[in-house]
Amino acid sequence: MQNTQSTHTPISEDQVSSYLRSFPHFFEHHASLLAEIYLPSPHGSGAISLAERQQLAQRDKIRALESKLASLIAYAEENDVTSQKIHKLSVNLLISQDFSSLQTVIVNAMQQDFLITESAIRVWASPNENATQALDFSAENKAFIDWVNNLSKPYCGEKPDLAKGMLDDQLKSFAFIPLSKNTEENSTFGVLMLGSDSATHFQSDMGVMYLERIGDLVGAALLSHI
Repeated sequence: MQNTQSTHTPISEDQVSSYLRSFPHFFEHHASLLAEIYLPSPHGSGAISLAERQQLAQRDKIRALESKLASLIAYAEENDVTSQKIHKLSVNLLISQDFSSLQTVIVNAMQQDFLITESAIRVWASPNENATQALDFSAENKAFIDWVNNLSKPYCGEKPDLAKGMLDDQLKSFAFIPLSKNTEENSTFGVLMLGSDSATHFQSDMGVMYLERIGDLVGAALLSHI
């Protein structure tokens, strides 16, 4: 009598994976397997059980979430500090009674609260009869004025050639914030210029939400003088 040996097609990894997905309670019915299956440790310390491997994976996820949460908290705290500084600027602008005190408030806020090395304002709209020359009403450099008029948001980064001679050329980074009568149409009448001795203070890819808000506040404060 001739013996025949049956052959079995090996089960593929995909089949095993598909089976476990189809029967999610498999390890509940075979809990002992969790302690019997050993896998390489992700930290290079030999083999560990499947249960231990799952625990390590969960710890790694928790650490990643904790790190992300810490970053979000730090970012929120930084935003809160910036918001308080802008609120302080808003109050001081409201109580400024004349052009000279308005300029002082803006310069002091930029340097003391926002750590800006140098700041200046240029306005090319005609001043009204009550305005003094405390601010630079300057109609020269039409190319620069056109450039500011075409800005859709504050410019940050290196000083453009059109602004040569404005602020200290030795500063490392700059922001040019257009000042407008309203935000719905192009009615730019001036610019708030900021310069820093730090090359990373104003970068071309930075967010400009707070700079836009500062521009709105300064622009609104100047409206009664133009």
